[in-house]
Amino acid sequence: MLLKYIKPLVFVLLSLTAFGALAHTGHEDAPGFVAGFMHPLTGADHLMAMLAVGIWSAMTTRRIWVAPLSFASLLLIGALLGLAGLHFPAVEPMIAASLLVLGLLLVSQARLPLMAGALLTGAFALFHGAAHGAELGSNSPLAAIAGMVLGTALIHIAGLLLGRLLLARHVLWARVAGGCITIFGAVLLTGVL
Repeated sequence: MLLKYIKPLVFVLLSLTAFGALAHTGHEDAPGFVAGFMHPLTGADHLMAMLAVGIWSAMTTRRIWVAPLSFASLLLIGALLGLAGLHFPAVEPMIAASLLVLGLLLVSQARLPLMAGALLTGAFALFHGAAHGAELGSNSPLAAIAGMVLGTALIHIAGLLLGRLLLARHVLWARVAGGCITIFGAVLLTGVL
């Protein structure tokens, strides 16, 4: 019975990997804030990572805001560093690894110590931010980064709400989503190595 739901989810997630080159399209000519706000929404890798942080945090910690706040804060720092021209090594493999790890956290419903979860998600966020910062440098970059952080925060809030809903009713679906995110991360990782 469950298999009939898993197969379409896996198919959709795997089909998203074909759009890697088009991950952030449709907002290049938008004003800086709008471009930044749309940036995390238009890349499946960034969107899944941010949702996963929210869902996992809502399902495994009492202070559900700590990991998302750490992610958003270090995303901002990474974006500013990327904008300033600092090049992080292995950005794309680290983004793929973040999906793999965050997906596994959802599958296992791992309960990390509060600071460990915040540090883990924050470390991944630095790489996501560096990738964004390097891409946002043309049109009002500071406004774009502000839009990106707001978009990120809203995605985290959606993940937190979804996580609370799943915790109350369908923990299995969080595990299925985590499995799909893990598979997506593994496929991305094999494509960038």
